[in-house]
Formats: sequence, structure tokens, C-alpha cells
Amino acid sequence: MGKEDASAAETACQPGPFPVRNRGGWTALNAFRVVLDPGRRVSRRMRVAFISGTSIVNSTLFSSWEVKTVETKYGAVTYKSRGDHALINRHGYAFPLPPHSINYRANIAALAELGFQDIVSLNSVGSLKPSLPPGTLVSCADYVCLQQGPVTFFDDELKGGAPGIANNLIPKLVGELAPEFTLHPGKVYVQMRGPRFETKAEIRVVKDWGDVIGMTAAHEADLCTEAGLRYNSLALIDNYANGLEGTEIDFTKFKDLVKENQAKVNRLFVRLLEILG
Repeated sequence: MGKEDASAAETACQPGPFPVRNRGGWTALNAFRVVLDPGRRVSRRMRVAFISGTSIVNSTLFSSWEVKTVETKYGAVTYKSRGDHALINRHGYAFPLPPHSINYRANIAALAELGFQDIVSLNSVGSLKPSLPPGTLVSCADYVCLQQGPVTFFDDELKGGAPGIANNLIPKLVGELAPEFTLHPGKVYVQMRGPRFETKAEIRVVKDWGDVIGMTAAHEADLCTEAGLRYNSLALIDNYANGLEGTEIDFTKFKDLVKENQAKVNRLFVRLLEILG
């Protein structure tokens, strides 16, 4: 871990008790309490962290960013860093993992450990609505996640909490991304298990549950809420859900659709870095 990362590691706003590492090992923080290690200088350089996936693997935009690793109670996380920002590939860099195998707890714990509070996530999603065609940029304000068990930091205590998506940066992004990007806020994300795509019959069941469908955002939002981090949802629609508008989806077609949106993703990240810098 670099000096600036280590110095930021002891500052976090947690709804705890949440495990954060200090000199004596891992401890639990009390609710919404800022804990500082007096023996370390706190860095305020990093302000916004990004979580993305397939799109950043295919992008050269971050090739010059420094590659670092942070250790967490849940495993090591590799991330990229430049100035005030950090970037995590949710699937991992060396050996990309499918959605159901992602170490969500390590990813979010790493961002808390590095001192971030504002998180901007970009997800690849399928559309459940004919009115939201591929290429549309949305922000989700709520989600449905019924198909799989929870991903939580509260495995050893009887504790839960009200879920939600903070989206504290979304009003700013709606205004400042325009007119180049039209961001449609207030959508509902339906999370499925993966790694396979949904059957046409499954889409007929869930199409009225929300606006877009994916495999990752609900877990990230849950964990950010538990850790006291502010999760901001961005989602780029790469395809219609299987069977919607007469389409059929498979992994080869999906990769082709993602490639078609790559230039848009690159430009979106350029603008995000300008706005949030």
C-alpha cells in the first residue's frame, strides 16, 4: 500500500460496527463515527472512487494510472489511482471473475479503507422497457434483488438496516453532463444471479419489476450503505433484455454490443473526471 493510501486508511465514516484495519489489527467501528489513528497523517487527496467492469477492461483511458493493491479483511484488492480518484474493476484485473463470484465485500471494504465516501458506479445493463433503447444512460434509485442471498458485512451479528442508493452526486451529473449526455434518473434496477443471461420466460416475469436488469449493482449498494459510503448509480444500456422487442441475447452478441458502446463509455469517463475533479 502506498503512503497516501496508508494515511487515508484509518479514516472512514461507518454505520458499524464495521471491520476496519488499524495498527492493532481489525476492529469494529461504532455507528457513524469517524475514527482517526493519531499516529498517521490523514490524506484528503482522494475524493471520488469509481467502480466499473467490462467497459474499463477494453478502455485505454486508464492505462497511465498507477496500479496499487490494498489488503482488507476479505482479501486483497487491486485498483488504479490518479490524483483524487481511484478505480476498481469489480471483476478484477488479472483474472476477471463472473458476477456471482465477485468479492464484493473486499471491493467495498477497500474503498472504505482508502478513505473514500463518494462512490460512482457504472454498470452494464439490459433494458426491460422498449422506451429505453441500447445506448441510453440511466441512474437507478432503487433495486430488486430476490434471486440470491445477501452480501453483507453483518455475518456474525443480528443487524440489518434500510437499503438504498444515496445518489448524492446524480443531480450534479444530470446537469453538467448535459447536453452531451442525457442521464435518465430514478430508474429501478433488477438484479439476477448470472453468469448466464435470463431466459425469455424469466424476462416476462420480471419485466414489470423495474426498468433495467443486471447482475452486480444491488450487492454493491447494500454494502456501501452498511459501510457508510455514498453509492451513486450510473448504468449504460448495452442491449434489450432477452426476448424484449423480438431480440435474442447471448454472450457473443453481448460483447459486440459492449464494443459498440465503448467510445461512449470512454467519453463518459472523461466528462466524469472533469466534473468530479
